[in-house]
Amino acid sequence: MPRLPSFAPTLLLLSLACAGTRPATDSSPMSTRSTNACCQIVELRQYTLKPGQRDTLVELFEREFLESQEAVAMAIPGEFRDLDRPNRFVWLRGFTDMTSRHQGLTAFYGGPVWQANRDVANDTMLDATNVLLLRPARPGSGFHLGERPARGATEVPGTVVLATVYSFGAPVDEDFVRFFEHDMKPALEEAGLPVSAYFQTEYSPNTFTKLPIREGEHVFVWFSGAPGADALQERLSRLTASQAWSTRVAPELKRRLKSEPELLRLSPGARSRLRE
Repeated sequence: MPRLPSFAPTLLLLSLACAGTRPATDSSPMSTRSTNACCQIVELRQYTLKPGQRDTLVELFEREFLESQEAVAMAIPGEFRDLDRPNRFVWLRGFTDMTSRHQGLTAFYGGPVWQANRDVANDTMLDATNVLLLRPARPGSGFHLGERPARGATEVPGTVVLATVYSFGAPVDEDFVRFFEHDMKPALEEAGLPVSAYFQTEYSPNTFTKLPIREGEHVFVWFSGAPGADALQERLSRLTASQAWSTRVAPELKRRLKSEPELLRLSPGARSRLRE
């Protein structure tokens, strides 16, 4: 079973700097008040857990692994339960660049918090290698984050974040990004699914090899949200029934994709910064 890394503590002095501050004017469905733009490098991490262990990992993660990672120059935009896979835990981790990624991961996994809790965390997991390394498809197309809920916060009932992963046979090109922005986004917005962020594969070498990523894949990932699973289904149904989507967008999208889209319906944790 692949396990998360274990090695002797390393002391690094790092400054916390995900990105600049933005005015709280964003109307994205991912947060009620957007303040910070983040990040130039993002990991989309999907962990397969042992049956019945997800709540154990979520509680540990939100208690021990949020502030401790952000203290060494990493950002945690969100942590989620997958609504369609009861043993799947999904989370996002962000960095300013690949250099800070290596430094932050080295500091955290060699630091005292991980060393003290790694056995409990690893014991919940069957696989932690389903990881996509991403970058914003455009300047400004990354996440805009609200404040993190404080310790002791409760989950927002029914909230759903939608992450959609498109896979291609070759790197995503400018033509597809334009197609997404000019054709797909308006249709999504008309159906009630405004796009909050969109990314494509980051091809830099994985310099922190103790944590593998999915190599040799070409993906485009976009995020939206809804106030509940029923609302999300209604909006997806509205999308597929629309003339613009069914007659123009869907056939063109299908022509470009290597496989069927992967839709992740995600329930934000109580302290997730990404939420409807």
